[in-house]
Amino acid sequence: MSARQDMSFQPEQIAGVVAVSERQTLRRAIAASAIGNAAEWFDYGVYAYAAVYIGRAFFPSDNPAASTLSGLLVFAVSFLIRPLGGLVWGPLGDRLGRQKILASTIVLMAGATFCVGVLPGYATIGILAPIGLIVLRVIQGFSTGGEYGGAATFMAEYAPDRKRGLCGSFLEFGTLAGFTFGALLVLVTEVITRPAAMAQWGWRLPFLIAAPLGLVGLYLRSKLADTPVFRELQQAGEIEQETKKQFRELARYWRLLLLMMMGLVVTLNVTHYTLLAYMPTYLQGEIGLTSNKALLLVIIGQLIMMTLLPFFGALSDRVGRKVLWWVSIVGMFVLAIPMYQLMARGFAFSVIGFVVLGLLYAPQLSTISAMFPAMFPAHIRYAGFAIAYNLSTSLFGGTAPAANQFLINLTGDKVVPAYYMMAACIVGAIALSVVPETRGCSLRGCGVPGVDTSASP
Repeated sequence: MSARQDMSFQPEQIAGVVAVSERQTLRRAIAASAIGNAAEWFDYGVYAYAAVYIGRAFFPSDNPAASTLSGLLVFAVSFLIRPLGGLVWGPLGDRLGRQKILASTIVLMAGATFCVGVLPGYATIGILAPIGLIVLRVIQGFSTGGEYGGAATFMAEYAPDRKRGLCGSFLEFGTLAGFTFGALLVLVTEVITRPAAMAQWGWRLPFLIAAPLGLVGLYLRSKLADTPVFRELQQAGEIEQETKKQFRELARYWRLLLLMMMGLVVTLNVTHYTLLAYMPTYLQGEIGLTSNKALLLVIIGQLIMMTLLPFFGALSDRVGRKVLWWVSIVGMFVLAIPMYQLMARGFAFSVIGFVVLGLLYAPQLSTISAMFPAMFPAHIRYAGFAIAYNLSTSLFGGTAPAANQFLINLTGDKVVPAYYMMAACIVGAIALSVVPETRGCSLRGCGVPGVDTSASP
């Protein structure tokens, strides 16, 4: 055999090299999407878990409940600006590409989070402190308006159609990892600092971690090409270059898809922010747990959920996304009140109640990165996703902690969060009844997955 023959690749060897390269690219795409999502939810997690300290630092009051509520209202501010971010970043993502927008949003998001950690408090600069905090939350909300929709779209368009649920679950693994990491940092900081030091400067330390997280995410995202689906649109000349036409097409042809996603997001994010973001504040203020025990409870529950997300994601590739959503919605509607009543009985019962609700929520969380991008055609996917998701989140998700606290203060009923979640489940059930199943469907082209395209054999 000649040297030339020795050095040549056979067809099966070439196929093997291509397969390895594709797997490596997919892993990098998953990592790039997940690290940005983790950075985003790390910020929201740290803010939610440190809300009591932030309220005291920027909104001092003789009434601790008033300070906490003020901090939660500022938490909601970033969500109110998210639709504007979706209106700007979404169409740009469909015109310029997913990768370029994701590289921009993570820089803004991480930079603003870092600045929260170094912003002087009310005792130092007076009224400028809460104003500065609000400005930074607005920047975070604006950048986040393009972050999640873009990350989920990026992930879904890189993933194989038959494994999109499994691949997408790692994006939500990043969500809980960010939340859990934020909770761990707040808990560790509380343990190693005295209460006075924690109130004065200790709560700031977790926010400073956002800078290196953002740099890692930027590096990973800058090293990847755009998704194969977007590149195909470019080559076919099917990218709309005018924002007005994008909005006109969404409003005229795809408004039902927008409404369906908004309904599902009501269930998803009311549950998410009631169960995860608001829970530490709820357990401290209404159940009487210490800050450390409240954070430990959330950490335990989230770690259990994280281990199951890939399982539910892979299961959705076999039985469909809608099946898992129906199990989740019905289960939470039936068990929300009993589990909140159980949590009122003490720490051990709180762990059980939280874990049960978390396990019921996990089938939703594990599937959204595969399910939501597949609700829109490729050429308006980023815009449709970002607008519907962020509008619904701003109205019903980010406001959930403040709304729950307000209703508890108004009625004195500590089971209000359960009622809130049950109402959200009803909205989600209505939307889910008309959403097409997209398991295994192609995301390529300008057709609606599950309607104009069918699942592969």
